[in-house]
Amino acid sequence: MRAPATSFVLGLALCSVYPIGAQAGDTLTGEIGTGGDVRLTADASPLRIDAFAVEAGAGDDGIGRGGLALQWDLGVRWLPVGDWYLGGYFELSASYWEGDEGRTGTGSLGELGLTPVLRFQKASMAYGVLPYVEAGVGVHGMSNDQLGDKDFSTEIAFGSHGGVGIRFGDRARFELGYRYQHLSNLSIGDSNPGINFHLVRLGYHF
Repeated sequence: MRAPATSFVLGLALCSVYPIGAQAGDTLTGEIGTGGDVRLTADASPLRIDAFAVEAGAGDDGIGRGGLALQWDLGVRWLPVGDWYLGGYFELSASYWEGDEGRTGTGSLGELGLTPVLRFQKASMAYGVLPYVEAGVGVHGMSNDQLGDKDFSTEIAFGSHGGVGIRFGDRARFELGYRYQHLSNLSIGDSNPGINFHLVRLGYHF
């Protein structure tokens, strides 16, 4: 099961370099506007990595997690409300989980995920920051279906998250955020214990 699961997720990852709904030259970059405010505009190649992030946090049963992510912006602005709009991006992520070996005898595993994310964000700086809220649902492949006392039953999981954060600094290149993430197999396996994580993320936008 491990080889098919990994191949499936890797295949989706390759597709992420061609964002659905994006056009060539569409991604958000910062511009200095009148009065020194930063405004996001569309200008880049769909093959270009637009941002990366590192994350760290903890989950159920004291399981620790660290990882990194690459992001491709969709370059769209939906549902404008005042100075806010709905945008989106694809995220390709990899993380390492570690905890007690527990009854399964497995104390760590690796994970690879692909997640489309919708983000409602401000278009121009307010008090030196661009606040946002976001949500995403994606597919994940794990190197093992057991960790600590948890038997996930399958090496494929489906993840959903909600997050809040801010972008700041020169051209709003830096990002600090929090995510709450839930992963489970949606009952496609024999059992479905699931796992929840609280994550702090630091990102950089090119």
